[in-house]
Amino acid sequence: MKTYQFKLATDSQEIAAYFALRRSIFAEEQQLFQGDDVDEIDQVAYPIVAIATDTNQVVGVVRIYEVEPGIWYGGRLGTHPDYRRGWQIGKGLIYKAVTTANTWGCKEFLATVQLQNVRFFQRLHWETMEEIVICDRPHHLMEADLNFYPPSAEPRPVLSLHAREAS
Repeated sequence: MKTYQFKLATDSQEIAAYFALRRSIFAEEQQLFQGDDVDEIDQVAYPIVAIATDTNQVVGVVRIYEVEPGIWYGGRLGTHPDYRRGWQIGKGLIYKAVTTANTWGCKEFLATVQLQNVRFFQRLHWETMEEIVICDRPHHLMEADLNFYPPSAEPRPVLSLHAREAS
């Protein structure tokens, strides 16, 4: 069985690979965006990556960001096409995202989830708040049950490196 490390993207290589994989998934594969999917949220978001331990390749991505004190969102969850079997990477990224935000004072963790992924999130203790449309595609606004995502020991870094790399 393959193993993965789930971590905040902290160095320039991880951050570049994070944005490259997002662009590949959301702009090229799904065609949700033209060119790339970078937006203003990337200036305040923390990038999280899944790294295949045998190759050191970034194979999964997600970002988390706080919209107001205690209210966090996760977004741009994606897995490299060659690693999509079994949901192990998606599950690990979601767990890392929510436990990290929970460590940093999260009281509510939300995500807009594409329709085809709603049941997966429900199995991971998420609940639909409402059905919405984003980029002409059906999504659910969902909330994580924080009781299943205990705080970790992840220190909260300064965002300056992420903001420079995203622009």
